[in-house]
Amino acid sequence: MGRVADLAGVSVRTLHHYDEIGLVRPSTRTAGGYRAYSAGDVERLREVLAYRRLGFGLREVAELVGDSSTNAVAHLRRLRGLLLERRDRADAMVAAIDRELEARARGLKVTPEEQLGMLGARLYDAIGGAYPATRRTEPRIAAQIWDALGDARTVLNVGAGTGSYEPADREVTAVEPSEVMRRQRPAGSAPCMAAAAESLPFEDHSFDVAMAVSTVHHWGDPIAGLREMRRVARRVVVLTFDTDEPGWQDRFWLTRDYLPEFATVLAEFPSLAGMADAIGARAEPVPIPWDCADGLFEAYWRRPGAYLEEHVRRAMSVWTRVGPDAERRAVRSLRDDLDSGRWAERNSGLAHLDTADLGLRLLIA
Repeated sequence: MGRVADLAGVSVRTLHHYDEIGLVRPSTRTAGGYRAYSAGDVERLREVLAYRRLGFGLREVAELVGDSSTNAVAHLRRLRGLLLERRDRADAMVAAIDRELEARARGLKVTPEEQLGMLGARLYDAIGGAYPATRRTEPRIAAQIWDALGDARTVLNVGAGTGSYEPADREVTAVEPSEVMRRQRPAGSAPCMAAAAESLPFEDHSFDVAMAVSTVHHWGDPIAGLREMRRVARRVVVLTFDTDEPGWQDRFWLTRDYLPEFATVLAEFPSLAGMADAIGARAEPVPIPWDCADGLFEAYWRRPGAYLEEHVRRAMSVWTRVGPDAERRAVRSLRDDLDSGRWAERNSGLAHLDTADLGLRLLIA
């Protein structure tokens, strides 16, 4: 089982769960009595994991792989069709964005009808479950979050957004106040209702664990939201940001040298110690890999050119919060320093680092 888990890129716990619910059961035993997978078992596991990574829920996957009229070739063709459909929908969104950018660059007025057709409700309906361009689950950060979930079976994801970091091997319920974000959740993902963190519509201790990933800074009352999570779940796991350390703004070259307004954005944000006290949590550092797949604000600490890209910045709420003037100044200064080599001189020590501690913290209660 351990060997299969390594090959498949999942945890042994996931395989145990699939065995327990009858989704993929190892059909053979080794001489020592350990569970082992036959070729047919591996084929079924491949199908299960492929459907899960396309966003299907466990019940839907069980129905798909349990269809006796569908063989391995049919599953492969179905998976290929789903992947092509997702690619086409993502391409349609990119094309729509490009059309509006071109129109705006030419000084043309974009009517409300055109905006809806390009980027609004109708386009979101068309693209279905396509994820935002740069905000994806980073596997190394996900592993730390999911490890903190422990043996929890029922998980509440608060401020769930489009569903990044939701564990595929647990029973997940999501809440997200933004209709735009809910629209972008992929088909087959966890059920998601409209609700705010500060007022969760669940009874006390309804879940084994409540999780919140890179969302607390968007809440109107973070402490109230955290206490609500503590009320409805036996344990709490929160990915957030540390502003307690003296000189924290200087940890990251972008806020140190180009965007000092970032400190103002977080001026009213609760301290890490205050958030931890509210739920009785301990804090763990979360290192950010140099090639982080999740385009969060600090993700490109070793890839500075990414911050010059409009589509990269638009996926980060910080830029909207600091305003267009600060954004234009920061981007212009960074571009100049990259062209002149000054950025490389200032930050030469980053070139050989694989990860960086830039204040990302995991609260575990």
